Amino acid sequence: MTVSHHPSPDLLTAFAAGTLDHGQHIAAATHLAHCAACRARVRAVEHLGGAMLDTAEPDALAPDAFARVRARLDQPVPAAAPQPAPGLSDVPGLPDFVRRLPAGGWSWVAPGLHMRRLGLDPSSATRVFLLRSRAGAKFISHSHTGFEMTCVLAGSFSHGGERYAAGDFDLGTPDISHDIEIGSEGPCISLVAMQGALELPGLLGRLFQPFIRF
Repeated sequence: MTVSHHPSPDLLTAFAAGTLDHGQHIAAATHLAHCAACRARVRAVEHLGGAMLDTAEPDALAPDAFARVRARLDQPVPAAAPQPAPGLSDVPGLPDFVRRLPAGGWSWVAPGLHMRRLGLDPSSATRVFLLRSRAGAKFISHSHTGFEMTCVLAGSFSHGGERYAAGDFDLGTPDISHDIEIGSEGPCISLVAMQGALELPGLLGRLFQPFIRF
């Protein structure tokens, strides 16, 4: 697999530092599962962070720190992680940690477009869902009030003169307008992490806006 589009260095640094929320983390980690180059960049940032910690002055432990650790040793062992959900077994390219998330069924969004919501930690400000688009479909130009991270799992789409195929990562921001065309080789399935809302321009957009919810 040849991956051509990647998260920014700032986003990879935030991933390594653990400062992304749950939904953002899932989107970045899904790309990393497909991209050896970005995994290497994250490891480099982690090694740099570890070196900085080695040179930092240690903080004194709280007086009751050892007692609290001993108390936790007596707590029940957590149950084993749930196995991948059978309902996501038909989605190609999903890492196992995504397959273990609760998932709804496919729902209609627009002609040629269906979505499937994934359950996240309630504290996450980011929504995550799967999108399945019909081969050859073209979608009305749109923008976002927040950001949109897209990880392509299968098939491809094009916008802005660029083609995004399996493994590629695309970041949409409020200053970017998307004019999406799905590749002809087959359905395009993507994992999407989004904050904010979709905005459709013009009269047609205002007519469709109430019926489109991500």
